[in-house]
Amino acid sequence: MGEVYQLIPNDWVTEQKLIELTGLRPGTIMRARREAWLVGREYMHISPDGIPKANSECMYNRKAIDQWVVGLASKQPGAQPGIKG
Repeated sequence: MGEVYQLIPNDWVTEQKLIELTGLRPGTIMRARREAWLVGREYMHISPDGIPKANSECMYNRKAIDQWVVGLASKQPGAQPGIKG
């Protein structure tokens, strides 16, 4: 029988890993980046030369994004007043 390894992701992950971990779709991620998430909190641009640009790859703070998702509970259609995420 082969060995089993469990990988625990870092707090900051690539978009592909965020998709795998959360089930969010690329379009949802892009829209949340434009409309709800803050640079430095939920995501940040990265660059190998240390000087990221607006079109640089992004990495995502999976813990902050999990909190954002939890916060959506009280905003659901038909949600009862007083329900908190």
